[in-house]
Amino acid sequence: MNSEKIKFRTRKSLIATVATLALAGAVGLGAVGTGVAPVFADPVKLSKPIDTPSFADVVELVSPAVVSVRVSSTEPDRDMAMAPFPGFPGFEDLPRDHPLRRFFDQFRGEQNQRGARPPRRERGPQKPRPVAQGSGFFISEDGYLVTNNHVVEGGSEYTIVLNDGTELKAELVGADPRTDLAVLKAQADRKFTYVEFADDSKMRVGDWVVAVGNPFGLGGTVTAGIISARGRDIGASFYDDFIQIDAAVNRGNSGGPTFNLAGEVVGVNTAIFSPSGGNVGIAFAIPAGLAKNVVEDLIKDGAVERGWLGVQIADVSKEIAESVGLAEAKGALINDVNDGEPAEKGGIKAGDIIVSVNGETVSSSRDLARKIGSQKPGAEVEIGLWRNGKSETLTVKLGKMPGNDQMAKASPRDRNQSEATVTNFGLSVTPAEDGEGVLVTDVEPDSEAEAAGIMPGDVIKAVNSKQVASAKDIQDAAEEARKAGRSRVFVQIVRDNANRFVTLPIS
Repeated sequence: MNSEKIKFRTRKSLIATVATLALAGAVGLGAVGTGVAPVFADPVKLSKPIDTPSFADVVELVSPAVVSVRVSSTEPDRDMAMAPFPGFPGFEDLPRDHPLRRFFDQFRGEQNQRGARPPRRERGPQKPRPVAQGSGFFISEDGYLVTNNHVVEGGSEYTIVLNDGTELKAELVGADPRTDLAVLKAQADRKFTYVEFADDSKMRVGDWVVAVGNPFGLGGTVTAGIISARGRDIGASFYDDFIQIDAAVNRGNSGGPTFNLAGEVVGVNTAIFSPSGGNVGIAFAIPAGLAKNVVEDLIKDGAVERGWLGVQIADVSKEIAESVGLAEAKGALINDVNDGEPAEKGGIKAGDIIVSVNGETVSSSRDLARKIGSQKPGAEVEIGLWRNGKSETLTVKLGKMPGNDQMAKASPRDRNQSEATVTNFGLSVTPAEDGEGVLVTDVEPDSEAEAAGIMPGDVIKAVNSKQVASAKDIQDAAEEARKAGRSRVFVQIVRDNANRFVTLPIS
């Protein structure tokens, strides 16, 4: 009985084993027979690349002409000189709001209040130290290059770094603070790759541009964008006429070129609009035409000599234009004429409006400054004026633009008050003691005169370009303007020995 059970169990085990092998064999044969294997998708790509402009050819062409500019100076570090302990290591690197720096500033203030001076240490000759870095570009084969004045200002040694890393010494040829341009000359007997200025009359808003420079001292860097606007005035000087671009420009790009797609320089990068200190897509470049003229003068003479009229000017408002009978609010209003200057010698008077120079329309005070500044000293120019309601033409021989410390000043006037007369403009006036105009003794609150900014102590010299000596003269000038169909009068005021002009409505 036991042997039968053993045989049965053995037979059952063999059958199970054979069935398992048969199943495994079936699975294996099935896998081989069907040929199943992992399958991968093809990589994605465009059969035909999109046809878009590339700047690679332009960049390859012009990059050797663009350099980094390093400026050093032997002048003492301003922050080190201000330190309470001369030679304190790292003081100049502390942020302005650093607690340690605030402590030192406070300490220095307390010492100064007590009359004590910080101890000073005698030093020997100072080694040049880096004070600025920027960009530049060659404009001639023999090594003249353009950069910004604010890059080289205060420097005593200049080093340029070429695209291939070569470092060369350079000397300052000349600089022009008014347009923020400067010219350096590389000190090497070799030929340089150089670029030329574009014809900026052909530049249009929306054109592609490429900026090449040395942002943050990183070396040759390229950014691209378009011309966003032209003729921008950012308040830098009377010669503002910037191109606005949206190519990324940062610290260190100053003095670098902006190119068109032909590899011509359309502008010299100069400033950025940046509330945060970094690029926000608004940068300003000096246009090629202006830069070319200034650079040529710097190379030739080391400085730029500009024509000079000797006047103080302002823009013409719509109210002023209406009050004097001008069809458009254009031109430059002469606030004052400096004694003995070319304008006075040529017959220009305060209250005149210059509307043209050599037949070219003057659109604003800055436009006049640019037109006169573009002339050479000694040149005779034809000045178109609007005076007393009609056009006049004068010929003026220009002088040479002086420094700020040479500007003429008006002589003081005595102002003594006597019996006043009330006018219908809300003013009380009395004849000035010297007979030149009337003294304002009182201004009625909420009057048109107060709204125009007239104050007691002002002297009204002229109304509608006619001299006044009494309240009646003012009323007569207003009546004459009313009969001519005008609704406002043009009033010349002297305050603190300076002219200003306002308009008042005729009631």
